[in-house]
Amino acid sequence: MFKGSMPALVTPFKNGAVDFDTLKQLVDWHVDQGSHGLVPVGTTGESPTLTHEEHEEVVSFVVQAAAGRIPVIAGAGSNNTDEAIRFLQHAEKAGAQAGLVVTPYYNKPTQDGLIRHFTMLHDACTLPIIIYNIPGRSSVDMSPKTMGELAKLPRIIGVKDATGDLGRVCAQRLTCGKDFVQLSGEDATAHGFNAQGGVGMISVTANVAPALCSQMQEATMAGDYVTALEIQDRLMPLHHSIFVEPGLCGAKYAMSRLGLCDEEMRPPLFPVSQPTRDLIDNGLRHAGLLN
Repeated sequence: MFKGSMPALVTPFKNGAVDFDTLKQLVDWHVDQGSHGLVPVGTTGESPTLTHEEHEEVVSFVVQAAAGRIPVIAGAGSNNTDEAIRFLQHAEKAGAQAGLVVTPYYNKPTQDGLIRHFTMLHDACTLPIIIYNIPGRSSVDMSPKTMGELAKLPRIIGVKDATGDLGRVCAQRLTCGKDFVQLSGEDATAHGFNAQGGVGMISVTANVAPALCSQMQEATMAGDYVTALEIQDRLMPLHHSIFVEPGLCGAKYAMSRLGLCDEEMRPPLFPVSQPTRDLIDNGLRHAGLLN
């Protein structure tokens, strides 16, 4: 069920509030563009600055708007185990197909602490869980050995790997098994990630270029890495320019250029600078998305 291109969906705002009308349009657009799933309320969905109530409202809304056309993996992570349990249980009630749970940030648990944290989450609901390993943000790196221990639990089914280390895919195939769902969390290496054994990506760039990201993923799944590389070549300047400043900010600027949503975001994040805007415009042109 979980493979291909899945946008880490932005949360559009209007005058400081969640813009649900635009959010509905984005969900429908992603379905039409060929996205294989949606991941609301991750970091790109501005989860750090949403209230808990807004977080749950966005998850429920996206599940309802998707209406079973493509799966929804709900962002459900926290560095507070009880809060993560709350988000997972809500996602389950809302009808999401899985929960994406980041390794606890800032408090830096040990590997044993990670096993205990994710085991408690696993036991608190019946929703499949995808681990989100992003040491650059969380300051804790889940080792392949630890992930292998968690993969023994029936509802720990996969990982969004944002380490940028393509060797991890092979290491995790050994510790977690070949059926463990490995999804890239880094757009620029998504092509190589699948060649190593991955089956898809949870993508920031797919907010902006969902059709191209979907086509690239489908080419890799068909074993056509020549076509996939041609598409990745079109996307690379966009991948890089979106992340010159925080990826969410770059993605919202690019989406505003395409008329998809406003650029508005919540502090402490702010619109990108003019030099970054120029780079993103060039990336959009290189991808064939902007004249």
